[in-house]
Amino acid sequence: MFKKNTDLKVIWALTLVHFTGDFYHSFISPLLPVLIEKYSLTLTQAGFIAGISRFLAFVVQPPIGYLADRYKTRAFVLGGPLIVIISTSLVGIAPSYAVLLLLVSASSIGSSIFHPTTAGMVSSYSGRNFAFSMSVFNMGGTLAFGVGPLFITWLVAGYGLGATPYTVFFGLAVMYYLFKTVPMPVGEGLKDLGLIGSIKEIFGPVWKSILLIWIVMVLRAFVGQSFMTFFPVLYSWEGHSLISVGLLVAIFTVAGSVSGLLAGHMADRMGFKPVFYITHFLTPPCMLLLLYLPGNWVYLGAMLSGFFVLATLPLGVTMAQKLAPGGKSMASSLMMGLAWGTGGVLTPVTGKLCDIFSIRPVLSIIAFIPFITLWLIHLIPKEEKRSD
Repeated sequence: MFKKNTDLKVIWALTLVHFTGDFYHSFISPLLPVLIEKYSLTLTQAGFIAGISRFLAFVVQPPIGYLADRYKTRAFVLGGPLIVIISTSLVGIAPSYAVLLLLVSASSIGSSIFHPTTAGMVSSYSGRNFAFSMSVFNMGGTLAFGVGPLFITWLVAGYGLGATPYTVFFGLAVMYYLFKTVPMPVGEGLKDLGLIGSIKEIFGPVWKSILLIWIVMVLRAFVGQSFMTFFPVLYSWEGHSLISVGLLVAIFTVAGSVSGLLAGHMADRMGFKPVFYITHFLTPPCMLLLLYLPGNWVYLGAMLSGFFVLATLPLGVTMAQKLAPGGKSMASSLMMGLAWGTGGVLTPVTGKLCDIFSIRPVLSIIAFIPFITLWLIHLIPKEEKRSD
């Protein structure tokens, strides 16, 4: 099943799927200050916009991962980003908060549809460079979350929220190229087992290790998403322009895409656990720098915090796929969807606490959570080298 040499054309196509879907999905967070003003929202309501997005990832990705392992179809890989492109481009002209939630929900469902399938396909075309190929794939998403906020804040600052529907044309052009390029996914032979049987077959022998990795990824996701949702609002309220806020978000996420590549390269050579130890130990002080550095030094804080908090995102997915190679899409859905969604479901709680105590003190406490994960990382068994 695994090819000796990496199929760069397919890895590029899957990375472009990831980039395109996340590019549009990234529009929401940097526009929160404008949306809060337009709809007169509380921070709890703003947190609910982010929370509903992640909750749907929590609900949708695991069953999609199961279906992707069960059936060979491109509908998930190509249909998901198409839904994201269309729904997100309409956010700027939503006539009410309810319609805005509906569009954000549709975008989140589309995002949840393509993530586990595309991530599950990476290992089939990665050859010997599994962790690095997954990091390249992940870079497509994190880079999109860096470029997307810059683009959409520039567009809205110059032309207003009413200009967002015009962004759909770029996405449709990319989808035409992907329709011609993306191959058919490879099924995992689970068609006759059913959902419960598939779960037992895939995760039965390794469920404890999978659970530990999942908890680590949930806590990492909660910290990252709490910051991603509310530090743009914090600096917008403290006088930064919409473009400046978009730049901060871009620096945060682009730094994460670079660190993801570096983490994947290091994990292929020294193992996963040392990379987890280093990044999770350095995340809290860097998050505090983001909150407390004065003036333009805040951009350095954004770079350092994004670099460390997002570094291990592709590694959790890779570890799960190596432990459960018979259900790569389901394993990916646990780490990309269920973990990301579980962490994100708590975002409205962060918003409520921010309404009560203000943003900076709440995020200051949340910044220390990665220290808790160091003990959990210690409990994860050391991985074995995969035979190619």
